[in-house]
Amino acid sequence: MSATTTAAELAQLVAQLAQFAQALSDQVERPAPKPNARELPKRVLLTVEEAAQMLNIGRTSMFKLIRDRQVETVQIGTLRRVAVSAVEDYAARLVAESSAPAA
Repeated sequence: MSATTTAAELAQLVAQLAQFAQALSDQVERPAPKPNARELPKRVLLTVEEAAQMLNIGRTSMFKLIRDRQVETVQIGTLRRVAVSAVEDYAARLVAESSAPAA
């Protein structure tokens, strides 16, 4: 560009570049969504960390609940898993105990 390029010419060039960019983006192929994507089934077993997240407590506190047999777990090989129902049962017990009248 020469030193005599005017602001109007620059504005016209910018507009043309924007149109060119738009035309290019329209031509780019976008991946099609997967047809019949299989939905994952509802999980029934959680890791200890996931169970702790459900209760909004830390991992160490969750292991203490497990060790104290407050929350039941299952062993799958070397893996320890917590049933969703066990977490829900524990939470229900906490609510029942906190709402029971003090003796």
